[in-house]
Amino acid sequence: MSYPAASWRGIAVEADSPANQGLVKSEPFAGKPAPTDFAASGEELKPKGINSIEDISGACPGIEAYCGKVIVGLSGGVDSAVAAAVLLEQGYQVEGLFMKNWDEDDDEGYCPAEQDLADARDVAECLGIKLHTISFSSEYWDCVFEYFLAEYRAGRTPNPDILCNQEIKFKAFPDYAAGLGADWIATGHYARVEGPANQRQLLKGRDENKDQSYFLYRLDQPALSQTLFPLGDLLKPDVRSMAKDRGFKNFAKKDSTGICFIGERKFTEFLQRYLPAQPGEIISTEGETLGKHQGLMFHTIGQRQGLGIGGLRDTSGEPWYVAGKNMGANQLIVAQGNDHPALFKPALEAKDLRWISATAPSIPLHCHARIRYRQSDQACEITALSDDQVQVCFSEPQRAVTPGQAIVFYDGNLCLGGGTIC
Repeated sequence: MSYPAASWRGIAVEADSPANQGLVKSEPFAGKPAPTDFAASGEELKPKGINSIEDISGACPGIEAYCGKVIVGLSGGVDSAVAAAVLLEQGYQVEGLFMKNWDEDDDEGYCPAEQDLADARDVAECLGIKLHTISFSSEYWDCVFEYFLAEYRAGRTPNPDILCNQEIKFKAFPDYAAGLGADWIATGHYARVEGPANQRQLLKGRDENKDQSYFLYRLDQPALSQTLFPLGDLLKPDVRSMAKDRGFKNFAKKDSTGICFIGERKFTEFLQRYLPAQPGEIISTEGETLGKHQGLMFHTIGQRQGLGIGGLRDTSGEPWYVAGKNMGANQLIVAQGNDHPALFKPALEAKDLRWISATAPSIPLHCHARIRYRQSDQACEITALSDDQVQVCFSEPQRAVTPGQAIVFYDGNLCLGGGTIC
């Protein structure tokens, strides 16, 4: 597939503090050569505003001063900016890459393309590094967005960030970087990698509030063996402080949230552009018809807002929550009260399993799991249902188990892998 000419909007590599103890010498990766039909832009920029390495070397133990060429995904955000600075100050040959992953609606202002690119250029100028630009819009559409639509059409709630990491940031990106002669790629994710090449371990980031290992569980050994996470041992406030100290204009820039290609518009309005509305009944867990929904795809398990039945309260005065979907009857099932039993499940099934280790762990397995980002680890037992499907039984019932979302397994700080909730 040929790559479109470089343009604007970059999906944030921030991702979603001292640098990663897991940065070790690695074999240079052998990716695909860069496409010859892409006119990459590279600007030699003069350095300015970089402070001494002393504060980083003291605060970021474990990074070796090992020279090699690394391409850092620069999104225009503060995390990727500091990631590039850390690596540069440690002696790496650093270049930046600004990725555009979405073409639709750029003219409507939903994605701040020009500002993101301007911020990435400011960072590159401050560091004195070359900045490349590339469009992965067609790959993103084919590998991420079409899956996103198919899952919503089936009534599930996908997580496009996880698939974007697998297909774009840690596949298309390193393939392109290999053509630039890179030994590694790097991103601003809050996660850590340890171990020799092809035996990598993925660990949680030190900052519990920013740990992004949940979004990285689908990365395989080739991807992890060519990737550096300089922020793995850093705390977010320290990252902002380092950015300010180094003269980065974006040091106070807000973190990206939500789904980038939806931007600030309403989710339902965006989805209706691609999937037709299919109205149906809203019924209670007792079978009472309460109202109408405009489409099951617009709702997710545990949702409270936007149901349109807020005034229908019994004497308890409790709000309503989405408890399930009857796809055959096109019915949205709701329960009243935040602690309604219908919102809790003692177990779930998961498919499409991915394990970080080249060898899958022995099952049954006692470990911990997360069924959503930033959830605390939940004790569980994994048992096999088939070669690619498991049952996960929890020590405590879990609220709002959502089909289509990821369940990620942990052993302490070690990310084992995960799957998709059925």
